[in-house]
Amino acid sequence: MKRLIFLPFILLMILVSCTEKSSSESSTTLKPSSESEKVTFIELGSVNCIPCQAMVPIMEQMEEELGNQVEVLFYDVWTEEGKPYAQQYGIRVIPTQIFLDKSGNEYFRHEGFFAIEEVYPVLEKGGVTLP
Repeated sequence: MKRLIFLPFILLMILVSCTEKSSSESSTTLKPSSESEKVTFIELGSVNCIPCQAMVPIMEQMEEELGNQVEVLFYDVWTEEGKPYAQQYGIRVIPTQIFLDKSGNEYFRHEGFFAIEEVYPVLEKGGVTLP
């Protein structure tokens, strides 16, 4: 049973490592959907990934408590719509969390489950005022 949990991670690593970046990817930049002045938290994962599912309550808590300061985005990288984000951010494992400052620049990255107690200090570094 434990081996089955790691199978999706291994498959994703193979998929990501086997894809080549084309020259057109460097000219196309995918941006967060919001045009407001917020820090952006991007969760790259899959709805079928157990650690990714464990991140759902954390993302919901962030939206509830900090929604006016933080835009929370989720991309399922195992779908056609989410694959470009996996390539853009060069993810190796899921879940991966990307933190973008108010200018849209990445200032922190984390791989794996990320407890809320560890997420909030990273958000503070991006200028978020915690309750």
